[in-house]
Amino acid sequence: MKHYLSLVTFTHTIFAMPFALASFVMATLYHGAGFSWTLLIHVVLCMVFARTAAMGFNRWLDRDIDANNPRTKVREIPAGIVSPKAALVFVIVNCLLFIATTWFINPLCFYLSPVALLVVLGYSYTKRFTWLCHLVLGLGLGLAPVGAWLAVTGSFALMPVLFGTAVLFWTAGFDVIYALQDEEFDRSNRLYSMPAFLGKTKALRVSEILHVVSACAMLAATYLLHQYLPQAGWLSWVAAAVFLGLLVYQHSLVKPNDLSRVNRAFFTSNGVASAVFGVLTVVDLLT
Repeated sequence: MKHYLSLVTFTHTIFAMPFALASFVMATLYHGAGFSWTLLIHVVLCMVFARTAAMGFNRWLDRDIDANNPRTKVREIPAGIVSPKAALVFVIVNCLLFIATTWFINPLCFYLSPVALLVVLGYSYTKRFTWLCHLVLGLGLGLAPVGAWLAVTGSFALMPVLFGTAVLFWTAGFDVIYALQDEEFDRSNRLYSMPAFLGKTKALRVSEILHVVSACAMLAATYLLHQYLPQAGWLSWVAAAVFLGLLVYQHSLVKPNDLSRVNRAFFTSNGVASAVFGVLTVVDLLT
């Protein structure tokens, strides 16, 4: 189990999970439905199964690429710790569990489950033909708050879509930063990424633009939150401010000629941004 959790870097679930949980609370209060632990567990399971399937598929599909990259050749499949066949079975099981769990939520979530899987699994192919791959990854994580809202209400609304948009461009921006490490490898192996296409300096500018868009979507979503829910108070604005502040902070850590703090910007800054946003928003709505 430890090897499989490492294969899919399970700890990275922290990036999207707080947004899903915050959206779940928002939807519950807006919809006027009683809080359901069963439904919450189903939403969490869907998040875990979908993300595990997506990351496992990425590792399986990229196994030959990872084996040739000095930074990734120690990953479980190229290192021989997990076989490609076992990894693929693991992915299929998680896909089936995801679809099965949506069946217990509501018909709309069940009918849309293949679409969600198409997005999160399809991302793994995009680096082979488009430097917009970072936005596809962002779209996959951006589905989290929208999916949680649909699980509770069974219908779409602008507010969760705006939160999803904030997550989309936030994720795309920090994925561009992470991809800086593989600029030369991607270019020499004809893989598509912003750094390989534009170079480090211009890719960082693109990342900044993506995060500006994320910030605008976050502010718009937080404003709508106060229109949708009278329970929302000042803490939700603090949550948005912390999130925006950490976007700025991560860009202060990374320079085109100094990538020594990429992991700090990627893992620590973004993990804290997501967790703080989720905790403060939920506390604001429930107190």
